Amino acid sequence: MQQRLWRGSSRNSSSNSSSDSSSSSNRNSSSSSSNRTPSSNSIQPPQYHQHQHQQHQQQHQQQQQQHQQQHQQQQQQHQRQQQQQQRQQQHQQQHQQQQQQQQHQEQQQQHQQQQQQHQQLQ
Repeated sequence: MQQRLWRGSSRNSSSNSSSDSSSSSNRNSSSSSSNRTPSSNSIQPPQYHQHQHQQHQQQHQQQQQQHQQQHQQQQQQHQRQQQQQQRQQQHQQQHQQQQQQQQHQEQQQQHQQQQQQHQQLQ
């Protein structure tokens, strides 16, 4: 309290116009000179705005990265599905070929049997 009163008294001795500011509740603004406070206040909003802008850019970049990752994951899933489909198709084709070969062999056997029967008849 003594220091505050001493600041107020020194302020009163230096200029009569600052007697109201010393009695106000804002001791920080009254203790600092009047030329410094507007300059410090005027510098802060652009910095704060830049900081907000950087945060917004970072958020936007993160969203883009997340979107790209999701897109890549979707592409990978799509590729996996395509690979699975191709494998299934290949397996089905192989199975069909095997069936066709078996059918062809059975037809040959039937044909041989018919020939044998024909020979026996003769």
